[in-house]
Amino acid sequence: MFAIGITAAIILYIVAQKFKVIENPLIDEVVELLPGAHCGGCGYPGCRALAETMVKRGSLENLNCPVGGKEVMGQIAALLGLVAEEKEPMIAVLRCNGSKLNAPDKVLYEGATSCSFLHQLNVGESGCPYGCLGQGDCVFSCKFDAIAIDSKTGLPVIDNENCIACGACVKACPRQIIEIRFKGKKDRRIYVSCVNKEKGGIARKNCSVACIGCGKCVKICPYEAITMENNLAYINFEKCKLCRKCVKECPTNAITELNFPVIKEKAQPNTEVEA
Repeated sequence: MFAIGITAAIILYIVAQKFKVIENPLIDEVVELLPGAHCGGCGYPGCRALAETMVKRGSLENLNCPVGGKEVMGQIAALLGLVAEEKEPMIAVLRCNGSKLNAPDKVLYEGATSCSFLHQLNVGESGCPYGCLGQGDCVFSCKFDAIAIDSKTGLPVIDNENCIACGACVKACPRQIIEIRFKGKKDRRIYVSCVNKEKGGIARKNCSVACIGCGKCVKICPYEAITMENNLAYINFEKCKLCRKCVKECPTNAITELNFPVIKEKAQPNTEVEA
């Protein structure tokens, strides 16, 4: 038995030496530079998987660490002798404005505090089949304390400073009302805060600021950044120039504008003629 054990050990050692994989030491160096959040925002299951891809591919094209950002990607590019792509800063946005004021509760829900569970019932307290359920699945999914439920509105609030656009909240939301968009210069963004695809009258019964699919925003946009599909307007953040014309045109205030200065109304000339 002793002889068999020794023989087996020798065979295993020879096989292990013959087939062992020598890993590029650069992978460990890249891992050291990465933040180690393992958030999945890069599209890979962990930081090591991203590091292996960077080293083995020999290119940083379409590769990005949202947590480390420009600084970390620059360090990795210098280490590998590659060029890091310039990435537009991104952030998560909530495409629903069905607050307790805009979409008053019609029923009282008592049960599991889970959006996923409540969504399976195909209801919400406001009655909107598309709106935010407010149970906080997005909050629990966020590793960076970037989302909290506002007790007054009942809606999630996204922290501009903490959000790194990893996309975890997007995956957690069963109603797909969270979207990753350009953060915008000076944190300025314009988007339709509604995902309701019902016809206008039906949508307005449950929420006073629902998109009614009137198409006015589509017609007034000079950059063709707005499209209309299934009674719902959508603003393409890659085409939008933040001109704000659509905001004024929307009859239900379904379009949200963030961090813009207040537009002062021009004084109207006195046209009265003395008798």
